[in-house]
Amino acid sequence: MLFYSVHDGAVMNAWKYNLQLANSMLQMMGDPSGEFTRACGMELTHPGPQEKGLYGRCKRFAMHVVNCEVKYVAVSESDEDPAGDKYPESSCADAIIAYLEGDVAIQ
Repeated sequence: MLFYSVHDGAVMNAWKYNLQLANSMLQMMGDPSGEFTRACGMELTHPGPQEKGLYGRCKRFAMHVVNCEVKYVAVSESDEDPAGDKYPESSCADAIIAYLEGDVAIQ
């Protein structure tokens, strides 16, 4: 399982250490230039977060990819919560597990 954010490798390593994930199967990676984020269409461009100085931020999303083929994407965003910070449930682990178990229709 891979986690990434629009941060550099040092920040991601610190995050992994703080979350006590050093010996887990989880891989933390950074996208400091935002290149991957833009290529996936996941750059947070809503003016609300940008008015607070949050430029180049990634949307809160989860993606299931098998052999380079995107099988499922869940984005936590709404008009009232463009960053998905208040209601992240649709891209959290429980929602992805439900999808993988077949309990959620592909969007």
